[in-house]
Amino acid sequence: MNPSKSPNTGQPSVFHTSRRRFLATTAMALVGLTASGARAKILFGTGLPWDSGSIEPPRQVLPGPWTFFTPREGELVEAIVERLIPADDLSVSGKDAGCAVFIDRQLSGHYGTSDRLYMKGPFQPGLPTQGEQTDLTPAMRYRQGLKALDDHCRRTMDGKSFTDLSPEQKDKLLTAMEAGDAKFDGPVGSGSLFSLLLQNTMEGFFADPIYGGNRDMVSWKMIGFPGTRYDYRDHVPKHNQKYTLPPVSIGGRGDWARKG
Repeated sequence: MNPSKSPNTGQPSVFHTSRRRFLATTAMALVGLTASGARAKILFGTGLPWDSGSIEPPRQVLPGPWTFFTPREGELVEAIVERLIPADDLSVSGKDAGCAVFIDRQLSGHYGTSDRLYMKGPFQPGLPTQGEQTDLTPAMRYRQGLKALDDHCRRTMDGKSFTDLSPEQKDKLLTAMEAGDAKFDGPVGSGSLFSLLLQNTMEGFFADPIYGGNRDMVSWKMIGFPGTRYDYRDHVPKHNQKYTLPPVSIGGRGDWARKG
């Protein structure tokens, strides 16, 4: 039996006639919108634009004052990332790589305010694999957690702040925070703050330099990552040969000559 015909009359069925009419009408509507230069929208009210180039491109993070951290908070985070990624013969420290700048700029944007996440209750204790079960945004967790860290240091280290401690003392305290053994006052525990700091420090160290961290693509050079080079076709057939070209950022390379 022809599936497009009614089993009783042999005429086109209502379902298939309606379906063809729907597809034809939709196609004509889209063609009409395109021909008129109107901004076509995806069906069913999603409101997503079809226009090419309409997505907001990443903006180059430039050196300058803190945009979220207070001067004290910035000093504290720089001291922490310097211990999480200390300088050695492989790379510069997390501080010199710009990890604190990366975190600061992220906290000033959608990440810091959780604008693009569902942040309503109910909130219940979850498993470690489920992430933070809290109504605190990353910006709030940093602000309250850093204060709790500073207060803990002054209370337990003879009035010293974290930045006043020796490298060995800093590492010991960070180890206690990682295990959750350092007792912080307030809603942000030491383990929670440590996990957040470690995650964001690694992101800043390995992210594209356009976001403020990974200065001079130091981490990419360390691991041999080529970056965002647009074309590798010349290197595809070169099996077991070392890739020698320097990495490229979304924003290009500093040694590229800009031609007018």
